[in-house]
Order: sequence, then structure tokens, then C-alpha cells
Amino acid sequence: MKIGVLALQGAFIEHIKILRRLGVEAVEVRLPEQLDGLDGLVIPGGESTTIGKLAVMYGLMEPLRQFAQTKGVWGTCAGMIFMAKDVEADQPLLGVMDIEVERNAFGRQVDSFEVDLIAPVLPDGETRPFPAVFIRAPKLVAAKGSAEVIATLPDGTAVAARQGHMLVTSFHPELTNDDRFHQYFLKLAMNN
Repeated sequence: MKIGVLALQGAFIEHIKILRRLGVEAVEVRLPEQLDGLDGLVIPGGESTTIGKLAVMYGLMEPLRQFAQTKGVWGTCAGMIFMAKDVEADQPLLGVMDIEVERNAFGRQVDSFEVDLIAPVLPDGETRPFPAVFIRAPKLVAAKGSAEVIATLPDGTAVAARQGHMLVTSFHPELTNDDRFHQYFLKLAMNN
């Protein structure tokens, strides 16, 4: 299995390390031709406006949209914003997932937090919470169409969703030692 990590900006190295630890060939993606031969793609956290502008500059927008039609794509934090169809901001978006997202909904960098998340889609997800790290995180306001919420905070706020072979998380699984969300994404990419 070969998974790309969009390496324009943000926390791409951390995703690559976890994927390689799981025995996956993980490569950095910066140009359209680097999507060839991939089984899936991770769009990491970082700054969504910058990721979008760089994707436009490198001619990646349409190739990424085409890739997402048939291959697994996972957006974490800024990647979730970039994948959304509906964001209240004027910025380049892929618009491949039928979700509405509010940027920086949990506050500024100083408001970062970690919370134990119940995620039934993960192995032992009901009994062994996932340590979710939120840094200037977006909120999943709504999942529409075939998109479905797969994890919420204790107060009911949606923080992860799936639509077919696509996945988004408000938080940063790559900043923990728990690789269950990476394993979950690999299954989505494999079953596609």
C-alpha cells in the first residue's frame, strides 16, 4: 500500500512517520504527478488558506478533486477545512466532502486542548478513548448528504466524519502515539 501526504505546509512529517511505522509506503506529495500510483492521500493540519493557495499555485486543485473521486482522502484539522464544500471564508477549497465547517471554532492557539474521545468506528473505540489533540481546530457544523458524523465531543460537538472513502477529523491524530485513526483510514483506502 502506498499513501501520499500532501506536503505543501503543516504537519506532514508526523503523518509520514506513523504510516511508515504501520508498514505503509508513505511519500510526500507536492506536484500533481506525485498522485500517480497512490492508494490514498492525507491532507495534514497546518493553515488551510496557505494550503489552498499553494495547491492552486502548483496546479493541484483539479488533480486532487479527481483523485478524491476514487481514492481514499483524509483531512486533519486544516485538511478538513480544505476538503469541505461549505466554509464561511473566502479561500480555495477542494469542496469534495459534503460538510459544513467553522474555522478556528475552538479558539486560538492558547486555547489548544486534549480530550478523550469516544470513537465507535475504532477498535475498542467505545471502551478505550482516543486522545484527541485540538490546536486552533475547526468545528464540523454539519454533515450532509452521505457524509456521517463518526465522533463527537462529550457535549455532542461533531469532530470527525466519513463520506464513503473520505475521512475528516478536527483534531490531530498524528500528534499522539495512538495510531487507530491511521489504521481506520488505511482500511477506507484499501476497501475502495
